[in-house]
Amino acid sequence: MNHIRNIKKSAYQASRGMMRLLPFFLWGFLFFTSCSESSDEKEEFADWENFNRKKWNSIYAQAQERVSAGDASWKIIRSWNYEDTHSAENTSNIVVHVLKEGTGSGCPLYTDTVLVHYKGRLMESPSYPKGFEFDSSMGNSTSAEMAAPAKFAVSLLTDGFATALQNMHIGDEWEVYVPWTLGYGSAAKKTIPAYSVLVFTIKLEAYYRVGQPVPDFKAKRWTFLQEE
Repeated sequence: MNHIRNIKKSAYQASRGMMRLLPFFLWGFLFFTSCSESSDEKEEFADWENFNRKKWNSIYAQAQERVSAGDASWKIIRSWNYEDTHSAENTSNIVVHVLKEGTGSGCPLYTDTVLVHYKGRLMESPSYPKGFEFDSSMGNSTSAEMAAPAKFAVSLLTDGFATALQNMHIGDEWEVYVPWTLGYGSAAKKTIPAYSVLVFTIKLEAYYRVGQPVPDFKAKRWTFLQEE
């Protein structure tokens, strides 16, 4: 009987010891899981600043070549808040590839409200060879046909996006390359790492001057050119 009691006592003490250690095991698991997730994020965007600087310089150089060759589908546009005569680095500009020309006349002003369809993505990374898509006017819609355009005040947008809109006509579809200096800069913003070159596909649907009512805009069929 004593032998059995001793076995039960040993088992009870061992279980109590395991219970005391359980919090440490859980802490260790959570710590290493957190470190693993942080490591994965760092690997996904490793050396992101240098990578994006090189990509931007390459994009800008290619655009210069296309513009010099007379290709009207490529544009280099100085940020709206710089004078054309202002001497600045290439990161004071956006690069535009015109996918489709609209038939509208006039352009939005900085004080206007616009209706646009758009997608925003980053440069390519290991898990996203076409670039991580961080935003879109699709929302929760299952297709572009079901989505209504987004409504923005131009003045509340980043300088790069605002610059593009102030040079677009209704119906224009542009692929716009925005350097970090005209995007979110040297600080990370939600899913966008610091020093990110942003790539937007934008279709301008409508714009409204100050004081004009902005009507409800029902969804209609539209597609980005590269998806056709």
